[in-house]
Amino acid sequence: MAWFRYLSKLTTKRTSHRPKITDPFLLLPPFTFLSHFSSNTNVDKPFTKHTNSDSGLEPAKPNEKPRVVVLGSGWAGCRFMKGLDTNIYDIVCVSPRNHMVFIPLLASTCVGTLEFRSVAEPIGRIQPAISREPGSYFFLANCIGIDAHKHMVHCETVTDEVETIDPWRFTVSYDKLVIALGSQPSTFGIQGVKQHASFLREVHHAQEIRRKLLLNLMLSDVPGISVEEKKRLLHCVVVGGGPTGVEFSGELSDFIMKDVRLRYSHVKDYIRVTLIEANEILSSFDDRLRRYATKQLTKSGVRLVRGIVKDVKAQKIVLDDGTEVPYGLLVWSTGVGPSPIIQSLDLPKAPGGRIGVDEWLRVPSVQDVFSIGDCSGFVESTGRQTLPALAQVAERQGKYLAGVLNKIGKAGAGHANSEKEVEFGEPFVYKHLGSMATIGRYKALVDLRQSKEGKGLAMAGFFSFFIWRSAYITRVVSWRNRFYVFINWVTTLVFGRDITRL
Repeated sequence: MAWFRYLSKLTTKRTSHRPKITDPFLLLPPFTFLSHFSSNTNVDKPFTKHTNSDSGLEPAKPNEKPRVVVLGSGWAGCRFMKGLDTNIYDIVCVSPRNHMVFIPLLASTCVGTLEFRSVAEPIGRIQPAISREPGSYFFLANCIGIDAHKHMVHCETVTDEVETIDPWRFTVSYDKLVIALGSQPSTFGIQGVKQHASFLREVHHAQEIRRKLLLNLMLSDVPGISVEEKKRLLHCVVVGGGPTGVEFSGELSDFIMKDVRLRYSHVKDYIRVTLIEANEILSSFDDRLRRYATKQLTKSGVRLVRGIVKDVKAQKIVLDDGTEVPYGLLVWSTGVGPSPIIQSLDLPKAPGGRIGVDEWLRVPSVQDVFSIGDCSGFVESTGRQTLPALAQVAERQGKYLAGVLNKIGKAGAGHANSEKEVEFGEPFVYKHLGSMATIGRYKALVDLRQSKEGKGLAMAGFFSFFIWRSAYITRVVSWRNRFYVFINWVTTLVFGRDITRL
């Protein structure tokens, strides 16, 4: 029994060092808690949200590791958590999703080239300390407010359906706060976009697009459907000629040419893709590459239309010249902007509404708060331009900030209000590595110039497609997902895309 006594002591010792956290579910009256799962729940009844501000994660004690709270699980937040030294800090991640999305490959999941799980990386695999360390946590919740003076974040749990438990509000105290809440699709205030269009930023967006696409294919094959209705159902409209819109159009045209025309022979002549852009497609690329992309997309059957969307209705969009474009599937990809929570925070702002940061990615005028990724931008006093909302910008910022906080922690300034005498080192400098985009038919664009006016390598064609795939598979976070992506690509090449509607 000696081994059993030793194990009991070890377990007691490990548990005693875990920071005190109030379990919200234990504070609920037992019968009230069970009533949320009753079959008699009235779905029309509004939520009664719990707002007990006493529950939450208390501040770290002086003899404990300082706590870093990360808001968001995108490129910036995940790269930061991966690089942070967990021997120095405890990590608490607050996000409405428990995974990171590899957005450059998300368009491939809409048409079955890749499986959805191949582009989703669990947070616990990116930073294992969140699952293993007693002082580190992941909370499936949204940030609803920040009290920078009290070093406290206010959160609300995420619930999927009205019949689940009501959202619970709690607080998390921090020593260092990293805001990496990303951005949201820009709609420019156009009426009907949020109600009728699909975006392409999350896995559930790709799942929604795939279900709509396959449903329209099946409905168009039903007897009695008029020719006009078939043409509308099978008209896929993409708004926005940036990399995401062009890549989705290329994947969709590939899907149509290689799979739809083989397996939906009765309606193969009705399906088409239209890409609408106000200016030039792929405006950040070299002129020669843009012309090549235009030629290849047109050859693949993608119709390019220059225009501005003025109104979005249930089955058609209206352009600025009055042209009405009927659609069965509408994908909106016109760039991104600050989310409502970013706009509501009482923090300094950069041009464009992002959270303002200095050269070291610190938020001025508040202590121990940093911001990285799409939600951040340099304040005007730095004299720097706001960086583009790109994955490589977010990833580089996350890596840099992890190094800065590791340096601070090793200097003994990891706890709150203790970094005033610590040197942060060299400021953050971003160097653009280039841009890549696939355009379908095993063709891609590779532009390795540091700027649009600079000199550098720019190529297009099959070799560029090989470079594009090689580069992205190496950027996938885990070997597990790299293997999945490679196997999906091989399976699609040999057997074609999966057209099952699940």
